[in-house]
Amino acid sequence: MSLAALTLDDAGKRLRKREFSSLELTEAVFQRIAASDNKIHAYLTVAREPALEQARQADERLKQDSGISPLLGIPIAVKDNFLTCGLRTTCASKILAEFVPPYDATTVQKLRAAGAVITGKTNLDEFAMGSSAENSAFFPTRNPWNLERIPGGSSGGSAAAVASDQCIAALGTDTGGSIRQPAACCGIVGLKPTYGRVSRYGIVAFASSMDQVGPMTKDVRDAALCWKPSRHTIRPIPLRWIEPCLNTPARSRKGSRGFVWAFLKSTSSRGCRRKSKESYARQSASWKKVAP
Repeated sequence: MSLAALTLDDAGKRLRKREFSSLELTEAVFQRIAASDNKIHAYLTVAREPALEQARQADERLKQDSGISPLLGIPIAVKDNFLTCGLRTTCASKILAEFVPPYDATTVQKLRAAGAVITGKTNLDEFAMGSSAENSAFFPTRNPWNLERIPGGSSGGSAAAVASDQCIAALGTDTGGSIRQPAACCGIVGLKPTYGRVSRYGIVAFASSMDQVGPMTKDVRDAALCWKPSRHTIRPIPLRWIEPCLNTPARSRKGSRGFVWAFLKSTSSRGCRRKSKESYARQSASWKKVAP
């Protein structure tokens, strides 16, 4: 197995055991990008040299073995509507084709502080206005599982990069489904945290009252590991009912047992209603009803 195919959790554990270096892991990711992105087009900007330098710095921090973040030395891609100091941010628009921000978005600052390696900026629907990653002003992104299919959007580049092992994890933004829908299309995990849990400062806005930043990862445990360092720690919204799950990634190993699920009785789409009912009928036989 290529190092690029590892989950965040596995890669982090093996980095801390010194089984390989962050530099080797990052090189494996860039080899994967070179081999596949000419077909997938997940990235708008590949930051190879800065990333390799970040990986070297992460390896020095790993040698110190003190207060290690789960993201230390991990190659992570960032959607191209996050401001990244010194690294081009286009929002997939030719209006901003040469824009290089003078500062980092808060979430990018947190990634850097945690020692993450930023591999580059991923494609999206222009200004995040779309749901297929076909509406980039530069080129469409393809689904890694079937190049004739869309990867979803607007965070389609981040989803495709994770699914094709062109990064270990990625960040996206979600207004009305732009993390969750491409995650579903590409067979990965996408989390839209509750509004206010992650800072939007330095994110090019689509709808400021709805936009949110979240992780896109290979499994649920990785999503918890990636989300925790990026969350807003200044005057956070109290979410005591969900904190035990997201604060303790080990909880994800237990699956969905013990969670309470709610289901819509109806939807606006006739076809969606039919498919939902069929799926519900198949799955619900073993469920325990806990509320009327």
